[in-house]
Amino acid sequence: MDNKKFIIIDANALLHRSFHAMPPLTTKKGVLINAVYGFTSVLFKVFKEFKPSYMAVAFDMKGKTFRHEEYKEYKATRVKAPDEFYAQIPMAKQVLEVLGIQIFEKQGFEADDVIGTVTLENEKKHVDNIIVTGDKDSFQLIDDHTKVFTMRQGISDTVIYDTKQVKERYGLKPRQTIDLKALAGDPSDNIPGVKGIGEKGALVLLSQYGSVDKIYEEIEKKEDKAKMKPRYFNLLKGQKEQAMLSKRLATIIRDVPLEFRMDNCLLRPYDKQKVFDLFQELGFKSLLGRLPEIKQAKALKLELAADENTAAVIESQPAAVPPVLNRGKKADYRLINTDSDFADFLTKLKKQRAFAVDTETTSLNTLVAKLLGASFCWEDGLAYYLNLKDNPNWLKSLKPVLEDRKIAKFGHNLKYDLMVFHQAGIGLAPVSFDSMIASYLLNPGSRGHGLDNLAFEIFGYQMQPIADLIGKGKQAITMDFVPLDKLSWYAAEDADYTYRLCRYFRPELEEKNFLSLMDKMEMPLIPVLASMETNGVKIDTGFLEKMSREIGRQLTGLEKNIYQQAKTTFNINSPLQLKEVLFGKLKVSTDGISKTKTGLSTAAAELDKMKDKHPIVPFIIDYRELAKLQSTYLEALPKLVSPKSGRVHTSFNQTITATGRLSSSDPNFQNIPIRTEVGRKIRRAFIAEPGYKIVSADYSQIELRIIASLADDEKMIASFKKGEDIHRRTAAEIYNLPLEEVSKNQRYAAKEVNFGILYGMGAWGLATRQGMTRERARAFIEKYFTIHQQIQQYLADTINLAHEQGYVETLFGRRRYLTDINASMPQVRAAAERMAVNMPVQGTAADLIKLAMIRIHQQLPKVSPRSRMILQVHDELVFEVPEKEVAPVAEFIAREMNTVHKLKVPIKTEVSVGENWGEQEEINKTID
Repeated sequence: MDNKKFIIIDANALLHRSFHAMPPLTTKKGVLINAVYGFTSVLFKVFKEFKPSYMAVAFDMKGKTFRHEEYKEYKATRVKAPDEFYAQIPMAKQVLEVLGIQIFEKQGFEADDVIGTVTLENEKKHVDNIIVTGDKDSFQLIDDHTKVFTMRQGISDTVIYDTKQVKERYGLKPRQTIDLKALAGDPSDNIPGVKGIGEKGALVLLSQYGSVDKIYEEIEKKEDKAKMKPRYFNLLKGQKEQAMLSKRLATIIRDVPLEFRMDNCLLRPYDKQKVFDLFQELGFKSLLGRLPEIKQAKALKLELAADENTAAVIESQPAAVPPVLNRGKKADYRLINTDSDFADFLTKLKKQRAFAVDTETTSLNTLVAKLLGASFCWEDGLAYYLNLKDNPNWLKSLKPVLEDRKIAKFGHNLKYDLMVFHQAGIGLAPVSFDSMIASYLLNPGSRGHGLDNLAFEIFGYQMQPIADLIGKGKQAITMDFVPLDKLSWYAAEDADYTYRLCRYFRPELEEKNFLSLMDKMEMPLIPVLASMETNGVKIDTGFLEKMSREIGRQLTGLEKNIYQQAKTTFNINSPLQLKEVLFGKLKVSTDGISKTKTGLSTAAAELDKMKDKHPIVPFIIDYRELAKLQSTYLEALPKLVSPKSGRVHTSFNQTITATGRLSSSDPNFQNIPIRTEVGRKIRRAFIAEPGYKIVSADYSQIELRIIASLADDEKMIASFKKGEDIHRRTAAEIYNLPLEEVSKNQRYAAKEVNFGILYGMGAWGLATRQGMTRERARAFIEKYFTIHQQIQQYLADTINLAHEQGYVETLFGRRRYLTDINASMPQVRAAAERMAVNMPVQGTAADLIKLAMIRIHQQLPKVSPRSRMILQVHDELVFEVPEKEVAPVAEFIAREMNTVHKLKVPIKTEVSVGENWGEQEEINKTID
């Protein structure tokens, strides 16, 4: 039977499910493809799980069906899907077309009717059907030859239904699910059913009588003696016509006039080049590795002899195209492994004005990585790999070339190579162009800046996956165990496509006026970040261990309080068990609580809404916060101390955030909370070496200074120029009070609005944060914009510009493309508008501190050779400075940060000093 398995897919149901389950994935051009991506992913899962011989896909067609003619209100309550969904249907058909999968659709009928017709035809030939769908309408088609493969949650949680499973779930035979809908109705299709019966009543009646027809036979035969509840009897007696109509609407038609031939649905080898081209256009690189391998159909020839035309069809099929599709000029990748070859290579290298370089090592951690080799390229398709593991003496000869500032160095994630060469005693310079950063500047909303992904997207070239060399997971080996010939080819390919990408991206950057950002900001920042990562941070592990024990005791106390309130013990960290306790056992009100796919949410924001509804909630909030801090920092940081340096080394990332901000990882130092006492206390573990102090320099209200300048807001500019407390000034204006009479609470409310406008906060947000009514919050914001009309106009102009051009920019020309700015879904569009408002401000602040970092890094050795920059956290820079040099270094840092760019208001930097990062005294709040 396995050789005659027929898969038929309900395309619209699956696309709908994918559209709502998948995040808003887009192509490089900003086209939404989440539904078609999810659809294709499930399609490949079906191939892998069932290995079918036949496949067909049924689509709904636009327009009304025979059901609408019979009942005008059919599906009348269904909300029309967004245009972004319908635009993906043709893409799904393209995917099926290149895979050679048959599509069936018929005007006037639904996909379910097409599926019913196809499965019936197959059953006549004793072929097993598997219906793939996102809903349960097809359960009525289940029998000995037909099963349904469907999803419970999203698109990954799948289940197969046969007669037994339907019986277990509903207590019914598959065909009885039609009668179930006839009695209970179906709100999604607006099938009325019999009002007052409901699903529970319908199941009782069907278990007793079997079908709607039998129920009405009983009613008509024994009007006064029917063995059913009087309530059911009366409801059914008066609604027979509606019940019969509902049954007709719910019944899948199995005789749709289709031009269906089973042999046309036989799966055959497809043209992988066509698949590759389409997937490149859609950005489906991650799905390439899951492409189904379809065996030659000749293996089925004898088994399908009953189908007279099959043999001829099989003979005419082309052979399969090989799965590896490496197009373009044939690669010439050369291994350099002898002194004579190296001498010849070095002569050529010295003549180049620019080349791409890439290193191969034993680890991603640059502090422990051993250099195995380096690859070079200065001509498309021609690359060299130097085996430095066995020829380490070559590094001495390479050093002058790698440090020659007249020869441009290209790379992909050059920071890594820079740090690897630094460990080998080579100062790679200049770092001229990084294709990863170029890709990020051109498409900051994407995460697909990897070399292999870009080679695929831009050149249609599928690079060799690293897993082919080292394997995956726990079984993976390190690069030093990979055979030299394979390592050489892999490394040379990296250098080749890095070089091609750099040449491709530079004209694109020039065309979009991004070259200044690239050459004056992002590239000069690479050595700065590499230096900071190498420097690392000293951690007081003893302090963290003591703090962890203290937090442990607090958590134990909170546990007792929680269990006492719940009157039971449970896993507090389990969202499922927490929901059962809060909403099931304790009956906490669910008013205003958001729902997820798994039910009511217990996320932090939702718990905040409930904190006044039950005494248990504040304990849970405190428990969660402390437990997260303990696991993320108190327990984790000591384990991350490098045995080599005795310090913790984070990684700073330039290509992650869409606004231009840096991020850090392994560990993430930018997420240490500073609003809570415990969070602030963690910073005390960041200490200086003996004889040094920790100096931090923080831009004061930089985002407000930026928006005042961007909006040219006269009142805010005047206030900043006078050196006033901007939040106190705002409160004074709103409450019509003198500055000195503004209360702490009034200032805080004004602060919330001052910062909230940068993130598109509305009346609801202010009301929630301030505990005021929505009407009062709305009046507060209206008063604010009456005072700051230029800011209100700037925000409106920014949103309008974003709608017109599809992107917004920082002062320095960094762009954020907003693919959803004109979305038909109001919530999605509103989110894009909030991003449009925030990005020019937050992005400009990020650009300013990057420029300051570059200037400080270049000049600091002249002021204090032993001082070092160790951290960057949003608007703050942290340094380790010799104790006797704190004053001149602090003055230098503040001066550089304040003068890095001229705004319409003064830029101010608050500089503090201390033994650690958490306990510091301000040196001078307003160094100019």
